[in-house]
Formats: sequence, C-alpha cells, structure tokens
Amino acid sequence: MLRNSLTGKQKRFLRAMGVELAPVVQLGKEGLTPAVVQAAREAIQKRELIKVRVQQNCLEDPEEVITMLAERSDANLVQVIGRNGLLFKRNFKQPKIELP
Repeated sequence: MLRNSLTGKQKRFLRAMGVELAPVVQLGKEGLTPAVVQAAREAIQKRELIKVRVQQNCLEDPEEVITMLAERSDANLVQVIGRNGLLFKRNFKQPKIELP
C-alpha cells in the first residue's frame, strides 16, 4: 500500500473508529527504538488500525516521532492530535476494516 494513499473520506472513517481505541504502542524516554518499531509493525499487522501515544518524558516532538514511526513501519499516518496518533495499514491477507 502506498503511503498517504487514503482519501479524505477514508481518513474521516478511520478517525471515527480511532476514538474508541486505547493506545497500543507507547513511546517513552527512550524515544523511537527498533523494538518500538517492531511492536508497531506487529500490532498493525494484527489490527490494521492502531493508536500510538507519546509519553510526557519523551524528549522529542510528538508529531515528528509519530511521523517517523509511520514511515519506519510502512503505515499511513491518519491523524496526530497532541501526543496521540493513528496509524493504518491494510492487511490484504486477512482484512478486518472495510474502507468506504
């Protein structure tokens, strides 16, 4: 899937679904480590849509860290609000979310 290939309508649909989600991946003092990227890839593969949270003790800018995580995990960045972000990547083998 090409990055940023989501339409506005699809992003709006995913944002509405993301409201209910609890953060699956949390970034802390260590920042963006290979272990965090691997955990995000595994979570995205299983769920397709995940919420990411950047803790207060992270020294980097939350928007930059979430954008970098999306790039490294080959996912679409749906939204960043404050310290939370939504990442989406379609699982073609076992799709769970039907996009409009």
